[in-house]
Amino acid sequence: MNGKLIGVGVGPGDSELLTIRALKVLKSVPVICAPRSSSERDSIALSIVKDVLSERDDDYRVIDPVFPMTDDRGELERHWDEAARLVSGELASGRDVAFITLGDPSIYSTFSYLQRRIEDMGFETEMVPGVTSFTACAASAGTSIVEGDEILVVVPRVDERFRNIIENVDACVIMKTSRHGRRARDVVESDPRERDVVSVENCSMDDEVVERGFPSQGRYLATTIVRFRGSI
Repeated sequence: MNGKLIGVGVGPGDSELLTIRALKVLKSVPVICAPRSSSERDSIALSIVKDVLSERDDDYRVIDPVFPMTDDRGELERHWDEAARLVSGELASGRDVAFITLGDPSIYSTFSYLQRRIEDMGFETEMVPGVTSFTACAASAGTSIVEGDEILVVVPRVDERFRNIIENVDACVIMKTSRHGRRARDVVESDPRERDVVSVENCSMDDEVVERGFPSQGRYLATTIVRFRGSI
């Protein structure tokens, strides 16, 4: 009998934010797949669950394919295919594999690229939801994101699409703010409405930073929440 691929959301950084379902999976599956952004870097997701895994008294394996941060589609495809080859080998041997991913596996997660390949191979997949980074950021900042009938947009990339819709939204979450440079601030400040802006870096981690406005540092794990007040 084949194993199953399980995408497990491990939350934004604090292992106490793992769900009970995630804990059950992490304590039972024989194989953990912990993707890395490069061969020289450790998996952030694996660092979040290391204490949970240290409590296990059985044998389990960790495989850590590289999912590079690049816009080169060909290179990405090669790495996704290699990860699928590694994982499918485990599944074909009857072993379940937990693919651990920051936040939630359904939101901007590398899990989706692997999931499609594994399903095309005929294997079963499952997802275990996790706490999203931006809801955890709102909790750290002590603020709500939207209320009532307000419209929220989540922005992974700042481009003309964002400029074209910003006047129609009441709040926006800008993911990985530091990689957008000055563009995110320029688009937000081009809107004439008053606004509240808060940024959280390394949310729920030991070196978490919460600051009003856009982030002053260039940390990779930075998220900005913007709430507009009033109408145009």
